[in-house]
Amino acid sequence: MDGLVSLIMLVILAVFILFNLIKILSEYERGVIFRLGRLIAVKGPGLIILIPGIDRMVKVSLRTVVLDVTPQDVITKDNVSIKVNAVVYFRVVQPDKAIISVENYIYATSQLAQTTLRSILGQSELDDLLAQRDKINHQLQEIIDLHTEPWGIKVSNVEVKQIDLPPEMQRAMARQAEAERERRAKIVHADGEFQASKKLAEAAAVIEKNPISLQLRYLQTLTEIASENNSTTVFPLPIDLIKPFLSLAENNSKAKK
Repeated sequence: MDGLVSLIMLVILAVFILFNLIKILSEYERGVIFRLGRLIAVKGPGLIILIPGIDRMVKVSLRTVVLDVTPQDVITKDNVSIKVNAVVYFRVVQPDKAIISVENYIYATSQLAQTTLRSILGQSELDDLLAQRDKINHQLQEIIDLHTEPWGIKVSNVEVKQIDLPPEMQRAMARQAEAERERRAKIVHADGEFQASKKLAEAAAVIEKNPISLQLRYLQTLTEIASENNSTTVFPLPIDLIKPFLSLAENNSKAKK
């Protein structure tokens, strides 16, 4: 019985030693190896052999981390209070620096992104934030990447997701947009009236040179009226029949003067 217990203890000890001796890392993982507290190597992927009780390994993922920056209260350059949130895309490119240079690289990057977001947006006006978001995203990416480089972290992209405006500012911007649409509508309407007046002047010149075209237009109008469903009956009257009366009325008017 004692021999069986000893055998079981030996098996358990062997399993424990193997568990601490052999480590397997995935393709996207790297192991930062410390021996008696000193950094000796960065290994992986695959099978890693450690000395139990002497070596210690810290796993680091090389995959891109999508960090959601919590909404930040920002006062813009033109004194507008807004709430902004963003997302940061970064990954570890030097695992040894990510472990040695900073205690928690994900938390440190998050705090740096928050302070940088407040600083950069506080130096911009509201119109620039709304109209030049790509430029601001690029500026944020460059600044955060510059500060995280000593940590072995590469920031690939920063995107401002949402800008929440105060209700009174939203109403003011809605009124401004409506006024702008009305201004454009009036300009288009005025331009249409101007072009129509030019066409009417050209048509009047053609009719003056060719009076018969007026009668053709008169007949076309009668055709259009007759095609509609109405109870009005129109009898066409040639223009030549009323010309003597028009001339007589014009002569009488001159004689009275």
